[in-house]
Amino acid sequence: MTDRSTSPRPLDGITVISFEHAIAAPFCTRQLADLGARVIKIERPQVGDFARAYDTRANGLSSHFVWTNRSKESLALDAKKPGSDAIVKSLLAKADVLVQNLAPGAAARMGLSFEALHQRFPKLIVCDISGYGEGGPYEQKKAYDLLIQSEGGFLSVTGGAGEDEIAKAGCSIADIAAGMYAYTGVLSALHLRNKTGLGSRVDVSMLESLVEWMGYPLYYSYNNAPPPPRAGASHSTIYPYGPFPASAGETVMLGLQNEREWSLFCEIVLGKPELLHDTRFNSNTNRSTNREALRTIIVEKFAELGTEEVIKRLDEAPIANAKVNTMHQVWEHPQLRARERWVEVDSPQGKLPALLPPGVNRAYQPRMDAIPTIGQHNESILSELGYSAEQISELKQVGAV
Repeated sequence: MTDRSTSPRPLDGITVISFEHAIAAPFCTRQLADLGARVIKIERPQVGDFARAYDTRANGLSSHFVWTNRSKESLALDAKKPGSDAIVKSLLAKADVLVQNLAPGAAARMGLSFEALHQRFPKLIVCDISGYGEGGPYEQKKAYDLLIQSEGGFLSVTGGAGEDEIAKAGCSIADIAAGMYAYTGVLSALHLRNKTGLGSRVDVSMLESLVEWMGYPLYYSYNNAPPPPRAGASHSTIYPYGPFPASAGETVMLGLQNEREWSLFCEIVLGKPELLHDTRFNSNTNRSTNREALRTIIVEKFAELGTEEVIKRLDEAPIANAKVNTMHQVWEHPQLRARERWVEVDSPQGKLPALLPPGVNRAYQPRMDAIPTIGQHNESILSELGYSAEQISELKQVGAV
Protein backbone atom coordinates (compact mmCIF):
# COMPACT_ATOMS: atom_id res chain seq x y z
CA MET A 1 0.00 0.00 0.00
CA THR A 2 1.27 3.48 -0.89
CA ASP A 3 2.43 5.65 2.02
CA ARG A 4 0.17 8.68 1.56
CA SER A 5 2.27 10.76 3.97
CA THR A 6 5.09 10.84 1.43
CA SER A 7 2.94 10.95 -1.72
CA PRO A 8 3.05 14.15 -3.79
CA ARG A 9 0.15 16.57 -3.40
CA PRO A 10 -1.57 18.27 -6.36
CA LEU A 11 -0.12 21.74 -5.67
CA ASP A 12 3.35 20.82 -4.40
CA GLY A 13 5.81 23.37 -5.84
CA ILE A 14 3.15 26.10 -6.27
CA THR A 15 3.77 29.33 -4.37
CA VAL A 16 0.94 31.69 -3.43
CA ILE A 17 1.44 35.23 -2.15
CA SER A 18 -1.62 36.61 -0.42
CA PHE A 19 -2.55 40.09 0.79
CA GLU A 20 -5.52 38.82 2.75
CA HIS A 21 -7.72 39.43 5.73
CA ALA A 22 -11.04 38.29 7.22
CA ILE A 23 -12.47 35.17 5.56
CA ALA A 24 -12.92 35.09 1.77
CA ALA A 25 -9.27 35.21 0.65
CA PRO A 26 -7.88 33.28 3.65
CA PHE A 27 -10.44 30.51 3.05
CA CYS A 28 -9.35 30.34 -0.60
CA THR A 29 -5.64 30.18 0.18
CA ARG A 30 -6.03 27.73 3.06
CA GLN A 31 -7.59 25.28 0.63
CA LEU A 32 -4.71 25.83 -1.77
CA ALA A 33 -2.37 25.07 1.14
CA ASP A 34 -4.37 21.92 1.91
CA LEU A 35 -3.42 20.71 -1.57
CA GLY A 36 0.27 21.38 -0.95
CA ALA A 37 0.75 24.97 -2.11
CA ARG A 38 3.17 27.17 -0.21
CA VAL A 39 1.12 30.15 0.99
CA ILE A 40 2.93 33.27 2.18
CA LYS A 41 0.42 35.44 4.02
CA ILE A 42 1.42 39.11 4.14
CA GLU A 43 0.13 40.82 7.30
CA ARG A 44 0.50 44.18 8.95
CA PRO A 45 3.32 44.24 11.54
CA GLN A 46 2.19 43.84 15.17
CA VAL A 47 -1.51 43.91 14.24
CA GLY A 48 -1.75 41.25 11.56
CA ASP A 49 -4.91 40.08 9.85
CA PHE A 50 -7.73 41.77 11.78
CA ALA A 51 -9.54 38.41 11.97
CA ARG A 52 -6.94 37.47 14.59
CA ALA A 53 -8.82 39.74 17.00
CA TYR A 54 -12.40 38.63 16.29
CA ASP A 55 -12.54 36.48 19.44
CA THR A 56 -10.39 34.28 21.68
CA ARG A 57 -12.49 31.11 21.73
CA ALA A 58 -9.91 28.62 20.38
CA ASN A 59 -7.44 28.36 23.28
CA GLY A 60 -7.05 32.13 23.21
CA LEU A 61 -6.93 32.36 19.41
CA SER A 62 -9.64 33.64 17.08
CA SER A 63 -12.04 30.95 15.89
CA HIS A 64 -12.18 32.55 12.44
CA PHE A 65 -8.40 32.74 12.15
CA VAL A 66 -7.79 29.17 13.30
CA TRP A 67 -10.31 27.91 10.76
CA THR A 68 -8.83 29.66 7.70
CA ASN A 69 -5.10 30.02 8.26
CA ARG A 70 -3.39 26.72 8.95
CA SER A 71 -0.39 25.63 6.85
CA LYS A 72 0.63 29.20 5.99
CA GLU A 73 3.75 31.28 6.47
CA SER A 74 3.27 34.75 7.93
CA LEU A 75 5.35 37.67 6.67
CA ALA A 76 4.73 40.89 8.60
CA LEU A 77 5.25 43.71 6.11
CA ASP A 78 4.23 47.37 6.01
CA ALA A 79 3.72 48.05 2.32
CA LYS A 80 4.09 51.81 2.89
CA LYS A 81 7.61 51.63 4.35
CA PRO A 82 10.88 51.90 2.42
CA GLY A 83 12.13 48.58 1.10
CA SER A 84 8.79 46.81 1.23
CA ASP A 85 8.10 47.17 -2.49
CA ALA A 86 11.34 45.40 -3.35
CA ILE A 87 10.41 42.53 -1.04
CA VAL A 88 7.01 42.14 -2.68
CA LYS A 89 8.48 42.17 -6.17
CA SER A 90 11.10 39.59 -5.18
CA LEU A 91 8.36 37.36 -3.81
CA LEU A 92 6.24 37.72 -6.93
CA ALA A 93 9.21 36.86 -9.14
CA LYS A 94 9.17 33.38 -7.62
CA ALA A 95 5.41 33.06 -7.15
CA ASP A 96 2.71 31.36 -9.19
CA VAL A 97 -0.34 33.07 -7.72
CA LEU A 98 -1.19 36.39 -6.09
CA VAL A 99 -4.44 36.54 -4.10
CA GLN A 100 -5.81 39.72 -2.54
CA ASN A 101 -8.98 40.97 -0.91
CA LEU A 102 -7.82 44.42 0.15
CA ALA A 103 -10.15 47.43 0.07
CA PRO A 104 -11.39 48.37 -3.43
CA GLY A 105 -8.56 49.93 -5.43
CA ALA A 106 -5.87 49.32 -2.80
CA ALA A 107 -4.05 46.60 -4.72
CA ALA A 108 -3.96 48.72 -7.88
CA ARG A 109 -2.53 51.67 -5.94
CA MET A 110 0.21 49.35 -4.68
CA GLY A 111 1.07 48.36 -8.26
CA LEU A 112 -0.45 44.91 -7.80
CA SER A 113 -3.09 44.95 -10.52
CA PHE A 114 -2.91 42.19 -13.12
CA GLU A 115 -2.22 44.78 -15.82
CA ALA A 116 0.73 46.21 -13.89
CA LEU A 117 2.20 42.80 -13.13
CA HIS A 118 1.54 40.74 -16.25
CA GLN A 119 4.27 42.18 -18.45
CA ARG A 120 6.91 41.73 -15.76
CA PHE A 121 5.61 38.36 -14.48
CA PRO A 122 3.78 36.80 -17.45
CA LYS A 123 3.16 33.46 -15.72
CA LEU A 124 1.70 35.00 -12.57
CA ILE A 125 -1.98 34.35 -11.83
CA VAL A 126 -3.74 37.21 -10.04
CA CYS A 127 -6.94 36.54 -8.09
CA ASP A 128 -8.83 39.64 -6.91
CA ILE A 129 -11.66 39.14 -4.41
CA SER A 130 -13.99 42.03 -3.69
CA GLY A 131 -17.54 42.72 -2.63
CA TYR A 132 -18.96 43.72 -5.99
CA GLY A 133 -16.26 43.13 -8.62
CA GLU A 134 -14.54 45.50 -11.01
CA GLY A 135 -16.70 48.10 -12.74
CA GLY A 136 -20.31 49.05 -12.13
CA PRO A 137 -21.77 51.57 -9.68
CA TYR A 138 -20.93 49.43 -6.61
CA GLU A 139 -17.24 48.90 -7.43
CA GLN A 140 -15.95 51.10 -4.59
CA LYS A 141 -18.64 50.17 -2.08
CA LYS A 142 -17.49 48.48 1.13
CA ALA A 143 -18.76 44.96 1.58
CA TYR A 144 -18.98 42.59 4.52
CA ASP A 145 -20.62 39.18 4.70
CA LEU A 146 -23.92 40.31 6.24
CA LEU A 147 -24.22 43.20 3.77
CA ILE A 148 -23.78 40.84 0.82
CA GLN A 149 -26.33 38.44 2.32
CA SER A 150 -28.67 41.42 2.26
CA GLU A 151 -27.80 42.72 -1.23
CA GLY A 152 -27.87 39.21 -2.73
CA GLY A 153 -31.41 38.52 -1.53
CA PHE A 154 -30.42 35.79 0.93
CA LEU A 155 -32.01 37.59 3.87
CA SER A 156 -35.29 38.00 1.99
CA VAL A 157 -35.89 34.23 1.93
CA THR A 158 -34.28 33.27 5.26
CA GLY A 159 -35.88 33.34 8.69
CA GLY A 160 -39.43 33.27 9.99
CA ALA A 161 -42.58 34.40 8.24
CA GLY A 162 -43.02 37.66 10.17
CA GLU A 163 -41.76 40.98 8.88
CA ASP A 164 -39.32 41.26 11.78
CA GLU A 165 -38.08 37.66 11.50
CA ILE A 166 -35.48 37.88 8.74
CA ALA A 167 -32.30 36.04 9.72
CA LYS A 168 -28.72 35.89 8.52
CA ALA A 169 -26.90 32.62 8.00
CA GLY A 170 -25.11 31.45 11.13
CA CYS A 171 -21.82 31.25 9.25
CA SER A 172 -20.09 33.60 6.78
CA ILE A 173 -21.91 32.25 3.76
CA ALA A 174 -21.07 35.11 1.35
CA ASP A 175 -17.38 34.99 2.29
CA ILE A 176 -17.38 31.21 1.94
CA ALA A 177 -19.02 31.39 -1.48
CA ALA A 178 -16.46 33.92 -2.70
CA GLY A 179 -13.60 31.90 -1.20
CA MET A 180 -14.79 28.77 -2.96
CA TYR A 181 -15.07 30.48 -6.36
CA ALA A 182 -11.64 32.07 -5.85
CA TYR A 183 -10.21 28.66 -4.98
CA THR A 184 -11.69 26.97 -8.04
CA GLY A 185 -10.80 30.00 -10.16
CA VAL A 186 -7.15 29.72 -9.19
CA LEU A 187 -7.16 25.98 -9.89
CA SER A 188 -8.67 26.57 -13.34
CA ALA A 189 -6.14 29.37 -14.02
CA LEU A 190 -3.28 27.01 -13.13
CA HIS A 191 -4.74 24.43 -15.50
CA LEU A 192 -5.08 27.09 -18.21
CA ARG A 193 -1.46 28.14 -17.68
CA ASN A 194 -0.39 24.56 -18.32
CA LYS A 195 -1.97 24.93 -21.76
CA THR A 196 -0.98 28.51 -22.66
CA GLY A 197 2.13 29.15 -20.59
CA LEU A 198 0.62 32.43 -19.37
CA GLY A 199 -0.98 33.65 -16.17
CA SER A 200 -4.46 35.13 -16.13
CA ARG A 201 -6.70 37.15 -13.87
CA VAL A 202 -9.54 35.83 -11.72
CA ASP A 203 -12.02 38.53 -10.64
CA VAL A 204 -14.29 37.19 -7.87
CA SER A 205 -17.27 39.15 -6.57
CA MET A 206 -18.89 38.20 -3.27
CA LEU A 207 -22.23 39.42 -4.63
CA GLU A 208 -22.04 37.28 -7.77
CA SER A 209 -20.86 34.26 -5.78
CA LEU A 210 -23.83 34.40 -3.41
CA VAL A 211 -26.36 35.26 -6.13
CA GLU A 212 -25.23 32.12 -7.99
CA TRP A 213 -26.21 30.14 -4.89
CA MET A 214 -29.59 31.87 -4.93
CA GLY A 215 -30.51 30.25 -8.24
CA TYR A 216 -33.56 28.34 -7.01
CA PRO A 217 -35.36 31.27 -5.30
CA LEU A 218 -34.42 33.52 -8.22
CA TYR A 219 -35.99 31.24 -10.81
CA TYR A 220 -38.91 30.48 -8.52
CA SER A 221 -39.73 34.20 -8.58
CA TYR A 222 -38.89 34.66 -12.28
CA ASN A 223 -40.97 37.12 -14.29
CA ASN A 224 -42.39 38.79 -11.17
CA ALA A 225 -43.81 35.60 -9.67
CA PRO A 226 -44.05 35.64 -5.85
CA PRO A 227 -40.72 34.66 -4.23
CA PRO A 228 -40.47 31.68 -1.87
CA PRO A 229 -41.96 32.63 1.52
CA ARG A 230 -39.71 32.62 4.56
CA ALA A 231 -40.39 29.41 6.44
CA GLY A 232 -37.87 29.23 9.28
CA ALA A 233 -36.15 25.85 9.30
CA SER A 234 -38.83 24.34 7.04
CA HIS A 235 -38.52 24.21 3.29
CA SER A 236 -40.39 27.12 1.77
CA THR A 237 -41.99 25.15 -1.10
CA ILE A 238 -41.71 21.43 -0.26
CA TYR A 239 -43.80 19.88 2.54
CA PRO A 240 -43.39 18.11 4.88
CA TYR A 241 -39.73 19.12 4.92
CA GLY A 242 -38.33 20.58 8.13
CA PRO A 243 -38.44 20.28 11.93
CA PHE A 244 -41.24 18.64 13.88
CA PRO A 245 -41.53 18.34 17.67
CA ALA A 246 -41.74 14.79 18.97
CA SER A 247 -41.44 14.15 22.71
CA ALA A 248 -39.53 15.45 25.74
CA GLY A 249 -38.74 18.71 23.96
CA GLU A 250 -36.88 16.89 21.17
CA THR A 251 -37.11 17.79 17.49
CA VAL A 252 -37.03 15.50 14.47
CA MET A 253 -35.92 16.91 11.11
CA LEU A 254 -37.29 15.11 8.08
CA GLY A 255 -37.69 15.65 4.36
CA LEU A 256 -39.94 14.22 1.66
CA GLN A 257 -39.02 14.66 -2.00
CA ASN A 258 -41.67 12.86 -4.04
CA GLU A 259 -45.05 11.10 -4.07
CA ARG A 260 -43.52 7.66 -3.45
CA GLU A 261 -42.04 8.94 -0.19
CA TRP A 262 -45.35 10.59 0.71
CA SER A 263 -47.08 7.21 0.39
CA LEU A 264 -44.47 5.52 2.61
CA PHE A 265 -44.71 8.36 5.13
CA CYS A 266 -48.49 7.98 5.41
CA GLU A 267 -48.47 4.19 5.59
CA ILE A 268 -45.39 3.36 7.65
CA VAL A 269 -44.61 6.46 9.72
CA LEU A 270 -48.04 7.94 10.42
CA GLY A 271 -50.05 4.74 10.03
CA LYS A 272 -52.68 6.80 8.21
CA PRO A 273 -53.00 5.50 4.62
CA GLU A 274 -56.31 7.35 4.30
CA LEU A 275 -54.34 10.59 3.92
CA LEU A 276 -53.32 9.42 0.45
CA HIS A 277 -56.90 10.06 -0.68
CA ASP A 278 -57.20 13.45 1.02
CA THR A 279 -57.26 16.03 -1.78
CA ARG A 280 -55.61 18.60 0.50
CA PHE A 281 -52.44 16.53 0.46
CA ASN A 282 -52.40 14.69 -2.88
CA SER A 283 -49.53 16.73 -4.37
CA ASN A 284 -46.60 18.69 -3.04
CA THR A 285 -48.26 21.95 -4.08
CA ASN A 286 -51.39 21.06 -2.11
CA ARG A 287 -49.43 19.83 0.90
CA SER A 288 -47.44 23.05 0.95
CA THR A 289 -50.60 25.15 0.62
CA ASN A 290 -52.27 23.24 3.45
CA ARG A 291 -49.17 22.78 5.56
CA GLU A 292 -50.75 23.98 8.81
CA ALA A 293 -53.46 21.31 8.69
CA LEU A 294 -50.91 18.63 7.80
CA ARG A 295 -48.52 19.82 10.47
CA THR A 296 -51.20 19.40 13.13
CA ILE A 297 -51.73 15.76 12.07
CA ILE A 298 -47.98 15.03 12.06
CA VAL A 299 -47.26 16.70 15.41
CA GLU A 300 -50.12 14.87 17.12
CA LYS A 301 -48.93 11.50 15.81
CA PHE A 302 -45.28 12.17 16.66
CA ALA A 303 -46.24 13.10 20.24
CA GLU A 304 -48.12 9.81 20.52
CA LEU A 305 -45.23 7.75 19.12
CA GLY A 306 -42.27 9.42 20.86
CA THR A 307 -38.95 10.43 19.34
CA GLU A 308 -37.27 7.03 19.18
CA GLU A 309 -40.25 5.34 17.55
CA VAL A 310 -40.61 8.19 15.03
CA ILE A 311 -36.98 7.88 13.98
CA LYS A 312 -37.29 4.07 13.84
CA ARG A 313 -40.27 4.34 11.51
CA LEU A 314 -38.63 7.02 9.37
CA ASP A 315 -35.58 4.80 8.92
CA GLU A 316 -37.76 1.79 8.07
CA ALA A 317 -39.76 3.71 5.45
CA PRO A 318 -37.03 4.93 4.55
CA ILE A 319 -37.61 8.66 4.88
CA ALA A 320 -34.63 11.02 5.17
CA ASN A 321 -34.27 12.36 8.70
CA ALA A 322 -31.70 13.98 10.96
CA LYS A 323 -31.02 15.22 14.45
CA VAL A 324 -30.86 18.94 15.12
CA ASN A 325 -27.34 18.86 16.54
CA THR A 326 -25.67 21.55 18.60
CA MET A 327 -22.07 22.58 17.93
CA HIS A 328 -21.01 20.39 20.87
CA GLN A 329 -22.73 17.39 19.31
CA VAL A 330 -21.05 18.04 15.96
CA TRP A 331 -17.63 17.85 17.66
CA GLU A 332 -18.65 14.35 18.82
CA HIS A 333 -20.52 13.29 15.66
CA PRO A 334 -20.18 9.51 15.30
CA GLN A 335 -19.93 9.61 11.50
CA LEU A 336 -17.05 12.08 11.52
CA ARG A 337 -15.26 10.02 14.15
CA ALA A 338 -15.88 6.73 12.35
CA ARG A 339 -14.34 8.18 9.18
CA GLU A 340 -11.45 9.62 11.22
CA ARG A 341 -12.04 13.15 9.92
CA TRP A 342 -10.50 14.94 12.91
CA VAL A 343 -6.76 15.54 13.24
CA GLU A 344 -4.67 17.95 15.28
CA VAL A 345 -2.68 20.95 14.03
CA ASP A 346 -0.12 23.04 15.86
CA SER A 347 -0.82 26.63 16.86
CA PRO A 348 0.77 29.35 19.01
CA GLN A 349 -1.46 28.03 21.81
CA GLY A 350 -0.71 24.33 21.37
CA LYS A 351 -2.53 21.57 19.54
CA LEU A 352 -6.00 22.26 18.13
CA PRO A 353 -8.43 19.89 16.39
CA ALA A 354 -9.04 20.44 12.69
CA LEU A 355 -11.40 18.81 10.23
CA LEU A 356 -9.68 17.19 7.27
CA PRO A 357 -10.72 18.86 3.97
CA PRO A 358 -13.88 17.43 2.39
CA GLY A 359 -13.36 15.44 -0.79
CA VAL A 360 -11.18 12.49 0.19
CA ASN A 361 -8.47 11.52 -2.30
CA ARG A 362 -6.74 8.31 -1.29
CA ALA A 363 -3.66 9.13 -3.38
CA TYR A 364 -2.26 11.72 -0.94
CA GLN A 365 -2.70 13.28 2.49
CA PRO A 366 -3.81 16.91 2.67
CA ARG A 367 -1.37 19.31 4.24
CA MET A 368 -2.37 20.08 7.84
CA ASP A 369 0.41 22.26 9.23
CA ALA A 370 0.56 24.88 11.96
CA ILE A 371 -1.33 28.16 12.34
CA PRO A 372 1.31 30.94 12.27
CA THR A 373 1.98 33.84 14.61
CA ILE A 374 2.28 37.34 13.11
CA GLY A 375 5.56 37.61 11.22
CA GLN A 376 6.68 34.16 12.32
CA HIS A 377 8.47 33.53 9.03
CA ASN A 378 10.03 36.96 8.44
CA GLU A 379 13.62 35.82 8.93
CA SER A 380 13.35 32.65 6.86
CA ILE A 381 11.51 34.28 3.95
CA LEU A 382 13.80 37.31 3.75
CA SER A 383 16.90 35.14 4.03
CA GLU A 384 15.54 33.00 1.20
CA LEU A 385 15.21 36.16 -0.90
CA GLY A 386 18.88 36.93 -0.28
CA TYR A 387 18.62 39.51 2.51
CA SER A 388 21.49 39.49 4.98
CA ALA A 389 21.01 39.69 8.74
CA GLU A 390 22.16 43.33 8.60
CA GLN A 391 19.65 44.18 5.87
CA ILE A 392 16.84 42.49 7.80
CA SER A 393 17.81 44.52 10.86
CA GLU A 394 17.60 47.72 8.80
CA LEU A 395 14.14 46.77 7.54
CA LYS A 396 13.05 46.28 11.13
CA GLN A 397 14.43 49.65 12.15
CA VAL A 398 12.38 51.50 9.51
CA GLY A 399 9.27 49.46 10.38
CA ALA A 400 9.04 47.69 7.04
CA VAL A 401 8.94 44.28 8.74
